[in-house]
Amino acid sequence: MRWVRDYHPQADQNKLYRQALVITLVGNLFLAIIKGIVAYISQSAAIFSDAANSISDVVYSLLMVLGLWVAMQPPDLSHPQGHSRFEPLVGLLVTFSMAFAGFTAANNSIQRYLEGGEIVKWGLPTVVLLISAALKAGMFVAISRIARKLTSPTLRTTAKDNLSDVLTSLAAFIGVVGSNLIHPLADPIAGLVVAIWIFRQVFVAGKENLGFLTGKGASKEEVEEFIRAVENVPGVLRVHHIMTDYVGPRLMIDLHINVDGTKTLNEVHEISDQVIKTLEEFPGVDRAYVHIEPHDWVD
Repeated sequence: MRWVRDYHPQADQNKLYRQALVITLVGNLFLAIIKGIVAYISQSAAIFSDAANSISDVVYSLLMVLGLWVAMQPPDLSHPQGHSRFEPLVGLLVTFSMAFAGFTAANNSIQRYLEGGEIVKWGLPTVVLLISAALKAGMFVAISRIARKLTSPTLRTTAKDNLSDVLTSLAAFIGVVGSNLIHPLADPIAGLVVAIWIFRQVFVAGKENLGFLTGKGASKEEVEEFIRAVENVPGVLRVHHIMTDYVGPRLMIDLHINVDGTKTLNEVHEISDQVIKTLEEFPGVDRAYVHIEPHDWVD
């Protein structure tokens, strides 16, 4: 008897995860260092907010390394369905890191605003912010592509964070320019805009990952698509029960179908295999379990 389902390590997927981790960790560490130095030199609230965000990115990068390593482990007796639920847990920890960055940015910006703000000198701050925006845009594109291939909520959250970083760096750039051309308060106001954007991303990413951890199922539209696909399989009369559940970032489907009760066991088994194959061809589906009943049976 097998106590855990068959597991076939996918070297290509593990390679993609490693690529994403290297891109994220190296990119965030580089940006945290240069932004921290420039924030200290320039005393800009907007750049300080951006630097705080990059430091939190380094923290979540380290969490990703640990969490995704655990998520890629094969099923065992303690986790017969695999360890993939650790992945949205890591994604949730990333949102906590983002929330801390948002709080730090908001607190600093409010203090600078109450102090009246100050003009941020041109030069190095503006160059660093533009470099940061360009680098983060490249990271967003790269991580988004990998996340789509892996159907990974953690990497989707990371990609969203990279996109928000592009916008926050541009907002900080506007703050620096505004402090020179409009009013010194433009800098802390831009820093506060950065913080608000971070909090928005925290809400979106947190909602998605929390859903994966609390028994979220497929959407109504997805369920209807599954049913249509199954009912197009030769020999299937109808689907009379379907249940979906996310095991980590991928779906498990349990469904009951009706077939002609006079068919042989071999024929019924072939129909079941074809239904499973059809469902597991959907990119977000990990596995499917099929229960077969006679055409007039409803449970």
